[in-house]
Amino acid sequence: MGIATDIILIVVAAFFCGLAMQRLGQPLILGYIAAGIVLGPHTGGLTVSGIHEIELLAEIGIALLLFALGLEFSLKDLKPVRRIALIGTPVQMALTLGLGFGIGHWIGLDWKSSLWLGALVSLSSTMVILKTLMNQGWLGTLSSKVMIGMLIVQDLAVVPMMIILPRLNDPAVGLPALGFAALKAVGFLVAMVLLGTRYLPRLMSYIARLGSRELFLLAITAIGLGIGYITHLAGLSFAFGAFVAGMVLSESDYGHQALSDVIPLRDLFGLLFFSSVGMLFDPAFLLDHVGEVLFLVLTVCLGKGLIFALVSYIFHYRNVIPLAVGLGLFQIGEFSFVLARVGVSTGSIGNDLYTLVLTAAILSMVLTPLISGQTGKIYALKKQWFRHEKLETSNIPDQGFKGHVVIIGGGRIGSQIGQILKGLNISFVIIELDHRRFEIARTSGMAVVYGDASQSIVLEAAGVKKASLLIVTLPDLVTARLAIVQSKGQNEELNIVVQAAGPDYFDVMRNLGVSEVVLPEFEASLEMTRQSLIHLMIPPADVQRHTDAIRQELYAAFFNSNENYRTLSQLRGAEQQFDLQWIRLSRDSSLVNRSIGESQIRKTTGASVVGVVRDGTLIPNPDAGLVLMAEDLVAIIGSGRSREAFELKAGSLHPA
Repeated sequence: MGIATDIILIVVAAFFCGLAMQRLGQPLILGYIAAGIVLGPHTGGLTVSGIHEIELLAEIGIALLLFALGLEFSLKDLKPVRRIALIGTPVQMALTLGLGFGIGHWIGLDWKSSLWLGALVSLSSTMVILKTLMNQGWLGTLSSKVMIGMLIVQDLAVVPMMIILPRLNDPAVGLPALGFAALKAVGFLVAMVLLGTRYLPRLMSYIARLGSRELFLLAITAIGLGIGYITHLAGLSFAFGAFVAGMVLSESDYGHQALSDVIPLRDLFGLLFFSSVGMLFDPAFLLDHVGEVLFLVLTVCLGKGLIFALVSYIFHYRNVIPLAVGLGLFQIGEFSFVLARVGVSTGSIGNDLYTLVLTAAILSMVLTPLISGQTGKIYALKKQWFRHEKLETSNIPDQGFKGHVVIIGGGRIGSQIGQILKGLNISFVIIELDHRRFEIARTSGMAVVYGDASQSIVLEAAGVKKASLLIVTLPDLVTARLAIVQSKGQNEELNIVVQAAGPDYFDVMRNLGVSEVVLPEFEASLEMTRQSLIHLMIPPADVQRHTDAIRQELYAAFFNSNENYRTLSQLRGAEQQFDLQWIRLSRDSSLVNRSIGESQIRKTTGASVVGVVRDGTLIPNPDAGLVLMAEDLVAIIGSGRSREAFELKAGSLHPA
């Protein structure tokens, strides 16, 4: 089967290696690299036969990585830390490049290879850091925002580096060519801004109207890879064009949809890329050059960590932030692999340097969670209150709340619940991990905490210990479960309402101590059924009776364990038996020109008149002396039989 067999082997091996890394708390990309090492030519055993073909497919993975990066890029993400991100990051990269250049000179590399080494070690790992921050519960702290802001700028810097560095192979020829390449790059950017922002959104709008999900995905992929190929034909980087295409599409109305659709494709081809990186790893090289590898890892990690801490301090970040940034961003990142592959393919660096950097990068990534996790202990030697590093919150009083509601998830469901509670003057706090939603909640005046609700420090900031109710709107069962366990650990008396994908999760939620479970899709189906039956002229009381029976049958487990919920359900049924209904009086009605008391409506029909609309004016709770007129709209309550009797007396066989 050739290449097909190779891909199958890589995917299967990557799954098991990725699963192992996940259990060890490591990023999945290390599992993908491990799969490449296992299937590579340097380890024996089962080996991929078409390594060159895999490398060619990996080029698509590089382009899709940068295309997705362009789709994700937003200047709003840099706003809270824009000074250190936009100014401090170039300073950090220049200093780290100088460090790498010095290391290269120390180990005997020529100036060009030393420059490449400096560029490669100047980049840190976005994937590793995000995974580490989430696992340690620091996502949402100011130090994490500084790290993410600097990582975004680093990732963007890969694009010009991929254009500039290969031109240095022959300085005499390369520098003029570099200037010409810069002009072409600027011209391409201008063309994409002027033409791409005008025509690409129109194209995507047209394709979206066709209603084909497959065609939409195909169009997104064709735009990213197609524009990348155009830049390749123009003598620029294939990945550069893909990145610019993603950046242009990110500003359209379909940017978020495009990103969500392309991520699985990016991850699949990214798997091939990182596996192809692992195939070049040579364990024999590590054994033969263990001293050089350890020297590079030690000097880069130590020097780079100090540079990050220094830059953070220069930009007036104090307390734990310089330490957290230095111990978090010291590693060599995944985009270093992308840049190194460009160096190998253009003959700018040799395989020995590539393998050296690859080996050091893998070791530094593995060390990241271990070293970063020591931040608190190290800082605690100076300040015992490190864990109280303030999370980003808004509209929460200094003394906090008591007896309030905590809503996990500020999406459509969570924000709607918040609006209702706000209207009822009930105190609540929303926990939201998406910064865009956080900003929306903040600007609307809601109390909100930015962070991962599965982490205890975030729940503490939301005041779960003093809350009376927790509402979990997350569709992800794993995250919801962690949030519930952490919340119960802080407040055993906490009542919890959670949404679930289906009744299969009832037992799980009951074991977690959840008070109520809501099935959004099931509730939507009941409401659609109710609306449909009403259009089919089924009496409202019958509709409600049937839908309530279905709901009680499904939620039987929770009805039986919660007396209040069962009582509420019974009240709903009773309420339907006394449903308010509007009846228009006909001109020949026996009720016209007579008072309510004279007609003895309640005695003869069993219904009660609770309102009358006459000439557009509402008369609420009319007394017995009110004289009814033709064309009056009369509001009555009563049983179904009582309403039917009133309709006959009113001269109307149908409600208004």
